[in-house]
Amino acid sequence: MTGAAAGTSAPVIELTGLHKYYDTGGAQVQALRGIDLQIDRGELVSVMGPSGSGKTTLMEIIGCLSEPTQGRFRLNGHDVQGLAADALAAVRGEAIGFVFQSFNLLPRLSVVENVELPLSYRGVSRRVRRERALKALERVGLAHRARHRPSEISGGERQRAAVARALVNEPSLLLADEPTGNLDTATGDEILALLFAAHAEGNTVVIVTHDPRIGERAPRRLTLRDGLLDTDGSR
Repeated sequence: MTGAAAGTSAPVIELTGLHKYYDTGGAQVQALRGIDLQIDRGELVSVMGPSGSGKTTLMEIIGCLSEPTQGRFRLNGHDVQGLAADALAAVRGEAIGFVFQSFNLLPRLSVVENVELPLSYRGVSRRVRRERALKALERVGLAHRARHRPSEISGGERQRAAVARALVNEPSLLLADEPTGNLDTATGDEILALLFAAHAEGNTVVIVTHDPRIGERAPRRLTLRDGLLDTDGSR
């Protein structure tokens, strides 16, 4: 299930009757309570909602980091729930690019080595992955920092590196979880511009955010409340 699946007509994300329950000390918490959602190829969608609304749980399921308790999840036309751990890891590595609030860069590796990681996990040759990583860094305006370590660059540059890492595999889905949460407003706007540019180039982008200033800029805006899809708005 790679980016090559992008040539099909199936939605990138298709959720039907999705529920997620957690057991906490004998009490059952319903994080998601019947989500029906379709996100088509090439869309840019924001997911908003108050704390406890279920948006983080939804992101984890869409990102194949967690499985639903009930319902159906199809990614690029393929059923995802029930896959073995190694199969889920392969889906994450091939079909999804992640951008996290905390950057998640490995401190002992250089910027370009961090960007190469998704390709390394897939067994891509050293020469090819270095070429593709440098190209991804050029795409986000960070090629001049390729040999630096994360501790030697700014927070905004670290997030640029994270965006490059997310794009290097040419995934069918770019998933950004609070991508500007640790950044000042101006730097956050620069990162948001990169995500919008990726969308303009044909990527499907989902941005999970608590900041309405960011979420409302998306062409399609989803709002969760109490584990339910409260609104689904488009401009």
